[in-house]
Amino acid sequence: MQPPRIVHHGAAEGVTGSCHRLQVSDDRALLVDCGLFQGQDADHLDSLAQHEVRFPVEDVLALVVTHVHIDHIGRLPYLLAAGYRGPILCSVPSARLMPLVIEDALKIGFTRDRALIERFLAEVEERLVPLDYRQWHTVIDDARHRIRLKLQRAGHIFGSAYVEVDVRDHATGEAHRTVFSGDLGAPYAPLLPAPRSPYRADTLVIESTYGDRLHEDRTERRGRLKGAIDRALENAGCVVIPAFSIGRTQELLYELEGLIHDSSDPRWRELEIIVDSPLAARFTEVYREMRPWWDAEAHRRLRGGRHPLSFENLYTVSSHEEHEQTVDYLARTHRPAVVIAASGMVTGGRVVNYLKRMLGDPRHAVVFIGYQGAGTPGRDIQRFGPRGGWVLLDDERLDIRAHIETVSGYSAHADQKNLLDFIRRMRHPPRHIRLVHGDHDAQLALKARIEEWAREAGRKVQVTLGADYQVG
Repeated sequence: MQPPRIVHHGAAEGVTGSCHRLQVSDDRALLVDCGLFQGQDADHLDSLAQHEVRFPVEDVLALVVTHVHIDHIGRLPYLLAAGYRGPILCSVPSARLMPLVIEDALKIGFTRDRALIERFLAEVEERLVPLDYRQWHTVIDDARHRIRLKLQRAGHIFGSAYVEVDVRDHATGEAHRTVFSGDLGAPYAPLLPAPRSPYRADTLVIESTYGDRLHEDRTERRGRLKGAIDRALENAGCVVIPAFSIGRTQELLYELEGLIHDSSDPRWRELEIIVDSPLAARFTEVYREMRPWWDAEAHRRLRGGRHPLSFENLYTVSSHEEHEQTVDYLARTHRPAVVIAASGMVTGGRVVNYLKRMLGDPRHAVVFIGYQGAGTPGRDIQRFGPRGGWVLLDDERLDIRAHIETVSGYSAHADQKNLLDFIRRMRHPPRHIRLVHGDHDAQLALKARIEEWAREAGRKVQVTLGADYQVG
């Protein structure tokens, strides 16, 4: 059979806006993710165009959600507005988290009308089909095709999955298996089991966010995080960590609980860990409720009487008034603290207020633990801060005197070695690999490394870039 055609409605040559179409026939397709564009990926679009769904939806049998980050599900309201009426397939944890993400996205970019929000959330809930990991789910099986899919743990955030799609043409008896990686996580991430490669794939669509670099290992990243906080304790300053409300916030709490538990320094015992995000607090509560999906290490901590997501030093800021008071108090006083606040790329949210007050003070530190997309304020601070540059926040030019540090090992994404391992550990690796969800240089670097491996292993693999198959 002819392999199903794959086209991209986003994240073909950038790291946001993930949306991939598997076209089985002229009238049958699957959609994998439907996310928003952010940062530089959105610069060429006006505010309406970046949300609009302009591609056909009447042939889409199902939307498959790999995970609930906004760059993977943020266009869902517009997909439904465009007429999509099919199911939304995702993992059980993602089904629990998705309404929280969508509600927040609606409030920020669509409406604050509670009735409209409730109506939309009810429609999403009605369409949600939670799937267990490692179980085949049949989308359709008739005289023409059998299309089924299976979710496997991706280790990126709670509930994340990569997707195996099996398409069988009943007329010819031939079958083709396509794997969509979604976003793959790095091994040894707190709370999450590491992803395992599928048995086989004929075609693989794989992310390449860090296709051109390697991360620090967990021991190194833990040491660097501790070092940044130790400096703040010495300088009587704060450590501000921009982090997305889901995933990185919970992993940081887990790591910080471990550092506090292992420290004999009384300053660490008294150090406040402040989560200033109502949404992050809600996500953390869901994480606590879904302990069966935690990894073995986390369960060992629980059995030891520890509470890695709910410990004595942890303080959550809720109201906006409380937020303003906390920002002012920490900026004026010399009380060390670690503040975790969204957004992760400093594109908005409460972290901006902390940075406006603290970037100009060398006592403080800003630690980036996740990818900073091109064109975002986070990337500017990360790039220009170490050399005494400046950044625009809310149209205000701010000189950067705070200590700026990047701890790459906390990235939610697999690095080049992890991505290559995902491919070469398949018993039957793919004949065709499509690279998406990465800057151009990262895609080219990963392409070269895959081709090098294929030559050494004596395998025939065609590696292409998603940009060559992107449509509106």
